[in-house]
Amino acid sequence: MINGKMEEINKAIFTGAQDAVTLCIGLISILVFWLGMMRIAQESGLLDMLSRLFRPVVKRLFPEVPQNHPALGYILSNIIANMFGLGNAATPLGIKAMEQLQELNQEKKKASRSMITFLAINTASITLIPTTVIAIRMTYHSASPTEIVVPTLIATIISAIGAIIIDRYFYYRRSRKG
Repeated sequence: MINGKMEEINKAIFTGAQDAVTLCIGLISILVFWLGMMRIAQESGLLDMLSRLFRPVVKRLFPEVPQNHPALGYILSNIIANMFGLGNAATPLGIKAMEQLQELNQEKKKASRSMITFLAINTASITLIPTTVIAIRMTYHSASPTEIVVPTLIATIISAIGAIIIDRYFYYRRSRKG
């Protein structure tokens, strides 16, 4: 406005708003598709199969959580949703997992071992299908929007392993001091 470029500013504002709406619609459509796929996977028993497959691993990562406690179900559901790139769907599950872990926590003002481990794993979650990034690449007409699947899988596996190693290192270091 001061430089006399108000017309350019208005054009940039409306172009940015239009791009934002286009991007949001693209993201919503992909999210709805994958949520539908998750529903099909749930109805077909695939999610139960994945939960049974990952339950021994999750049980070893969270030894303080009782075998049939709801926290394990929420943790497993969160991990599976993140694997399919459904971070938006995984977030409420993660919040419920943390609430359940807090109920088990003896020191309410301090995060428990399980809470810290869950946060590390959730932050570095393994992603099989990065749906949000694929949707963004499709919205902006990428020549090959899915070419990031393998690099994303490799990067997220490495980050998840790194998160678990760091979590365990600090846990054992802290337990030796205390």
